[in-house]
Amino acid sequence: MLSKIKGLRHVGSQADWSTCRGHGPPMNGVCDFLCHSICNDSVLTKAYDSTNDVESPDLPCWIKFSEDPTITNPKDDFVLPSISYWVDNHKIYDKEANVKGVSTLDNGVDKISRILKNQFESPDSVSQALNGCDVNLSESLVLQVLKRFSNAWKPAFEFFNWAKLQSGLIIPPSSYDLMVDSLGKSKNFDLMWELVEEMDRLGGYITLVTMSKVLRRLAKGGRYEEAIQAFKKMERFGVKKDVASLNFLMDALMKGRSVEHAQEVYLEFKNQILPNLQTFNILIHGLCKARQIDKAKIIMEEMKSHGVSPDVVSYTSLIEAYCHDKDFRKVDTVLEEMQEKGCPPNTVTYTIIMLALGKAKQSKEALEVYNKMKQNNCVPDSLFYSSLIYILSKDGRLKDARALFEDMPRQGITPGVLAYNTMITIACQHSEEENALKLFQKMEENQCKPDIETYIPLLKMCCRMKRMKVLSFLLSHMFNNDISIDLGTYSLLVTGLCKHGKLEHACSFFEEMVLKGFVPRESTYEMLVKELDKKGMAKAKERIAELMAQSKLQGRSHSSFGDNRAWLNLGMLKVSPVFLVNLPYTL
Repeated sequence: MLSKIKGLRHVGSQADWSTCRGHGPPMNGVCDFLCHSICNDSVLTKAYDSTNDVESPDLPCWIKFSEDPTITNPKDDFVLPSISYWVDNHKIYDKEANVKGVSTLDNGVDKISRILKNQFESPDSVSQALNGCDVNLSESLVLQVLKRFSNAWKPAFEFFNWAKLQSGLIIPPSSYDLMVDSLGKSKNFDLMWELVEEMDRLGGYITLVTMSKVLRRLAKGGRYEEAIQAFKKMERFGVKKDVASLNFLMDALMKGRSVEHAQEVYLEFKNQILPNLQTFNILIHGLCKARQIDKAKIIMEEMKSHGVSPDVVSYTSLIEAYCHDKDFRKVDTVLEEMQEKGCPPNTVTYTIIMLALGKAKQSKEALEVYNKMKQNNCVPDSLFYSSLIYILSKDGRLKDARALFEDMPRQGITPGVLAYNTMITIACQHSEEENALKLFQKMEENQCKPDIETYIPLLKMCCRMKRMKVLSFLLSHMFNNDISIDLGTYSLLVTGLCKHGKLEHACSFFEEMVLKGFVPRESTYEMLVKELDKKGMAKAKERIAELMAQSKLQGRSHSSFGDNRAWLNLGMLKVSPVFLVNLPYTL
């Protein structure tokens, strides 16, 4: 989880890099912590169970009446007493919100969300259901619904098309941009381009933001040449080809794992569009990630001929590459060169080195990185603390990891999402259910918004411990935080539940995944079918095979989604009433 440093993940943006500050507040907290003797006491895992036999939630009939009937398990609906009130009466904290305005908006978003979670026979039936929804549409409501369904392109697109037809409402460019991104993310490229053309007809809707989403999604989908052609022709949409858009394209190609195409673009346009520091850093970082360090060094020399000097980002990319190879001598050589050139390392640089040393099981050397930071007047930030916590936990020093986390506020550093994610992951890996969920609760109380990486270890733990009620709570919590469940999360749920004997729920999530327009991974499908076969659940196995075939047909029919005949081809009207049930723990 911590192998990717945020500052390097977005190397194209200088704002994402921590800069070395001057003489900051005293660093006694980390110093005192490192100087004291450290205990290696193991933390006892608390095991909880329930004696109450609670009926399982409703499941699709093709699962429930299979050859292997569902057996209820008291663990399914068990919730730890210490968090049961929070789970049963959950409401997301928002101290700064306008309560009346937000509650009205949330009420409308929830109403529409409940409709979109259902399955419909045709686009017309979706529109009819939405027409009967008594909500006051607004720009902010449309935007929030689209965010909530950002990984479920079908319901998002249904709602978007319906909203466009409502009188008195003008869909703003930001909502169009979000829909373009959602379609591109799901590889519905024909639909994505149709929407871009529609934005062009509206006039003034297409900006660099729009085209950056198009370029990134095309590159991510392996359509490198199409991304390059889109860049070349984007002036017809009123978007200028300049160094900013060139950098977006190169960054997209690099992140789409095509260093070669990014280099070709650079060579083709470097005499037409003057490259800047960011251009060179994108190239250097991409080449270093591709283990082409010698080529990265050539770019560092070339940039000087353009009057641009390597900066901390440039050198840190080299350091990251050497760290990956565990070549710490060369890391030291680069650090010396940085000092000679008057370009001292920053917090991100030191964090990368510390993490690499920790992963190389050189814990002592990793902890000594702090002293080097101190010599250069670099103040540790939340990212540094999170990385140190990670190293301590990997070294088995869980007590010290917790102590350091608790010490962060006393050192004037507010734990961020990465720090919480690290602590939650540690707790989940050690099956410390209560600790993990209390950290999650504390995170919410402290107004630290979770991301998808917050939920992943918690969901894994629930699958492993068969905590179905808590799993349902977490998925609802994600949804209410506008974190849309994606293919990877569905795959995690299906495989995790498969491994731990919850086949009925694994089937339910597999069904939901297909109905939301995802094409399941072959490995996920094969694991589920294999487990169903072992249990003699022939009907469920047959249904899963039908769903897999349907998902592949969906994948081929995306480009003609707007046509009712395409909807029919997806088999949505051929589904039996048994299939159209409310799934447990659905989003």
